[in-house]
Amino acid sequence: MLIYCGIDWAEKTHAVALVDDTGQRLAKRHITDDAAGYKILLDLLAEYGDTAEDPIPVAIETSRGLLVAVLRTGKRQVFAINPMAAARYRDRHSVSRKKSDPGDALVLANILRTDMHAHRPLPNDSDLARAVAVLARAQQDATWNRQQISNQLRSLLREYYPAALAAADGWKNGLCRAEARDLLRTAPTPTRAARLTLTQFQAALKRAGRKRGVEGEAERLREVFRSKWAHQPPLVEEALGKQMLALLTQLDAACTAADQLANAVEEAFPRHPDAEIILSFPGLGVQLGARVLAEIGDDRQRFADARGLKAYAGASPITRASGKKTSITRRWNDRLNHTGYLWAFASLTASPGAKAHYRRRRDHGDWHAAAQRNLFNRMIGQLHHCLKNHTVFDEQTAFPVELAAAA
Repeated sequence: MLIYCGIDWAEKTHAVALVDDTGQRLAKRHITDDAAGYKILLDLLAEYGDTAEDPIPVAIETSRGLLVAVLRTGKRQVFAINPMAAARYRDRHSVSRKKSDPGDALVLANILRTDMHAHRPLPNDSDLARAVAVLARAQQDATWNRQQISNQLRSLLREYYPAALAAADGWKNGLCRAEARDLLRTAPTPTRAARLTLTQFQAALKRAGRKRGVEGEAERLREVFRSKWAHQPPLVEEALGKQMLALLTQLDAACTAADQLANAVEEAFPRHPDAEIILSFPGLGVQLGARVLAEIGDDRQRFADARGLKAYAGASPITRASGKKTSITRRWNDRLNHTGYLWAFASLTASPGAKAHYRRRRDHGDWHAAAQRNLFNRMIGQLHHCLKNHTVFDEQTAFPVELAAAA
């Protein structure tokens, strides 16, 4: 007799339901979100025939957390059911729209009983790949957070301190650079910045870690800050300066977090067996390569072929047709799409074949974003081939030169 388990998770307690292959509920239980509760759950599963060689499959509406980590030990299949899909299944059992935690656990168990073939278990990635995924995603979130705070700071400076923006325009990363942040901390208002001496500018640059061209850069900054700019009233300017310092504190923390996580990724990712293959692709460095590994994992059974990986990356169209209305969209994977855009853009200068492919798509009529998306679609398929066959990227194989062009 086949047994299926459904768990409706919550912050403090979880509802558990077990059903057999006829839909009969065999057991229901509430467990706490701690080690004692996890032991009760495992004992309950063992009571109904759960073994290391033949574990009971489990359906739950999340793919993260300690409970999922406990369930994923061994050969057990854990299915992360989308909450929207679970809500649709709930309507099959009741038209009154009633809802309860034990009822949701029963619905999840019945999802596996009736449609387990239509859902995928969590990929069997290695612990190192999952660790790299945690670090890479955290670093990506920190980078996005840093850019968001930087944009807020830029908008605030435009209201009362345009000289600071003019001074940071010549620097890579702009306001996120240590020199810009140290100058804003030293002179939070344009009035104070105009009073700074050449020595103070040099000291601020040295505190930020600059070692070359300090004197020339200090001269440029003094000229920028002492030029004629429009000013807010003194009291308003001081108030805006205090607001800017509060935002600057957040930006400092975001920059520090992004840098620390980037260092952690640089330590963890090269240790993975797939790192050599991923880094052999043009346009992929340690940070982007780690993000690619974080999204596709190292479970070779996760994607049946390259088309499956392309669909997961967002290249496969999704058609919605009803009556006379038809719309075509695509799956949107924010992290992988953002990584793919940067990867395709960087490969234009690192690979002649990638650049030629991009130019052909532009000549064909594609816009810049569409051409880059097409290039990313091709390269993600090549990555699937290389990972499957344990070979590194080869320019001639990936972008073969036509005989006429060679002649």
